[in-house]
Amino acid sequence: MDYLEFYGMEQEPFSQAPVLKFYFNSAQHSRALVRLMYAVDTMKGLAVLLGDIGTGKTILARRMLDSLPEEEYESALLVIIHSHITADWLLTRIARQLGVEDPAPEKLKLLNQLYNRLIELHDQGKKAVVLIDEAQMLQAREIMEEFRGLLNLELPESKLITFVFFGLTELEDHLHLDEPLHQRVALKCRLESFNRDSTEGYINHRLRLAGAKSQFFTPEAITSIHGYSRGVPRLINTICDNALFEGFLLKKRNIGEPLVKNIANDLGLFSDEELRQAKATRVRRGPGKIVPVWDGEPGEGTLPDLLPAPGRISAPAPADESTEAELDQAMAKAGLEDEASPPAEGEAELEQMLDNIIDEEAAPAPAKAAAPAKKASAAKAPAAAKASAQTKADEQKSKAKEEEAIDAMFDNLEGK
Repeated sequence: MDYLEFYGMEQEPFSQAPVLKFYFNSAQHSRALVRLMYAVDTMKGLAVLLGDIGTGKTILARRMLDSLPEEEYESALLVIIHSHITADWLLTRIARQLGVEDPAPEKLKLLNQLYNRLIELHDQGKKAVVLIDEAQMLQAREIMEEFRGLLNLELPESKLITFVFFGLTELEDHLHLDEPLHQRVALKCRLESFNRDSTEGYINHRLRLAGAKSQFFTPEAITSIHGYSRGVPRLINTICDNALFEGFLLKKRNIGEPLVKNIANDLGLFSDEELRQAKATRVRRGPGKIVPVWDGEPGEGTLPDLLPAPGRISAPAPADESTEAELDQAMAKAGLEDEASPPAEGEAELEQMLDNIIDEEAAPAPAKAAAPAKKASAAKAPAAAKASAQTKADEQKSKAKEEEAIDAMFDNLEGK
């Protein structure tokens, strides 16, 4: 029996593959799709969708491609898998996708073939649309200039081709590699993370389409999932898939918050609340020494090794009497005494003598001649040298006196 059978489902609900069946038409995805469809329907030339990692750009691109009627559009979807593609490769691939047979190896001939094909599609009443996924991989100025050149293939009344870029937020910077191309962006929209309600709707939607007859996650678990994933669909999928598997191993029909926290701990995920606590967490390093271990802001950077595990963050131990008592017991067990223990015989006298020496050293010293400045006149040099010699002599006398006092103390102790 696997977890699908245990929970009565027909298909994995939280697979990372962009399965169109599980497309969740959230409010923001719906708005983005409507705007992008408007851009291609009116042949705007260039539209851009930006979003952080895992926010659903790829599945939205596939949903959009699936939504373009074949009788109205000649459409294609290109996925850029690395940043070292050439302009010639890109041009040839676009031509093939739009129906150009045997693309010419010479660029001018290829552009002529592509132009004739776009005119043919226009005469057929079709609109040429190319969707570019992972467009942040387009990092060369030459590539951006090629897209600008393709957008110049137009008729007096309309453009002959429209591109839609789907990419991470840095795509916006790459567009500036060719400023004229950046100015041709006719429409731009963004995908953000889900809020708590959208996260719950997303989880329920995928469970229902997978064949689940009930909700397996408690409300507290869903809140925790949203906190650890920060509403990113890809992370929601990861947490929920692991939670269902662990729930199956534990034979739990209902998945609660503790299990979600354990999974997040294993995955190295932290909620904003835990990061805020971590920022204020202090770790004790010896008696009375408290040092900060986190100086970042929630959601930024990584946690140090000293940070407690997620879900187990606690306030630092105060310097209370119980802590000191435990230290005293440990030292007594080891045959040691701490500084607060009563002095042994002879030690009181030794401590008193040391205190006298310290007090004597701390007493205001007689005024000493200041060392001459680097730019002092030559006439003052003998006086400065004499003052310096006197200072050294005083230091030697003080040191000798201290050594004599210490020798006397130990002689006194040995005599006792």
